[in-house]
Amino acid sequence: MIEKTVFGRTGHQSTRVIFGAAALGGMKQEKADQVLDILLEYGINHLDTAASYGESELRIGPWMREHRKRFFLATKTGDRTYQGARDSLHRSLERLRVDQIDLIQMHNLVAENEWAAALGPSGALEALVEARAQGLVRFIGVTGHGTQVAAMHLKSLERFDFDSVLFPYNFTMMNIPQYAADAEALLKLCAKRGVATQTIKSAARRRWPDGDMRKFSWYEPLRDREALRRAVHFVLSRPGLFLNTSSDTTILRDILDAAGEVRTAPDRAALEADVAHYAMEPLFIPGVTDTI
Repeated sequence: MIEKTVFGRTGHQSTRVIFGAAALGGMKQEKADQVLDILLEYGINHLDTAASYGESELRIGPWMREHRKRFFLATKTGDRTYQGARDSLHRSLERLRVDQIDLIQMHNLVAENEWAAALGPSGALEALVEARAQGLVRFIGVTGHGTQVAAMHLKSLERFDFDSVLFPYNFTMMNIPQYAADAEALLKLCAKRGVATQTIKSAARRRWPDGDMRKFSWYEPLRDREALRRAVHFVLSRPGLFLNTSSDTTILRDILDAAGEVRTAPDRAALEADVAHYAMEPLFIPGVTDTI
């Protein structure tokens, strides 16, 4: 079974692995049900989806009739205006077939102009705070991609007391000096405030090279079990971090198996050897590839 720990100040004893439900976005219900059954097998009790993840919310909805009390349920809105975020949230409630969402997150809030709009007058944040007061959501978080996300999350936490943050965290990204410094500052502040820290892209190998290979995620994941195991342990060996699974469900069991082991920090030399052997690269490079 996967280790559990309190998810920030929410009080939820969450499995340290969170199911990234982007994986369900293009699936038929029968296949999605099979994937969700794996979560029951491993005791996963936290789902993370988004309004923009294809039909993911629709695939989760039927499950909520039977399993709502079992799962901490999180979704996201990418809308930046009050009305857009309000409409998005109500649509998510309908699609998920629930009366309340545990965590609503502002999706990929990194660009300065979008940040100003979402956190400004008549912005998305006003709709989410209102929804919390109405009991439609319990907690509010913020997510993001790119090399500026940790710095922007720090800026967001100066403006509003978010309950959670989500950002890329893996060996190659943490080898970018400025990103690592920003991420460490973010983690320090979150620990002080009790803000939950979710990580993404733990299983990333690199962006896809040109070719016709079959793809289940926008980036190429690690597939070697031992390299993937080290990548998972790189995240989970650090107390307080939560790991969101890949949208490629072909490696879901490998991730969960690795997470169920005793976690010790991998040897740096082994991680560097993986980088060399598998031609691993950061998904985001300042001034080069900073968006999905």
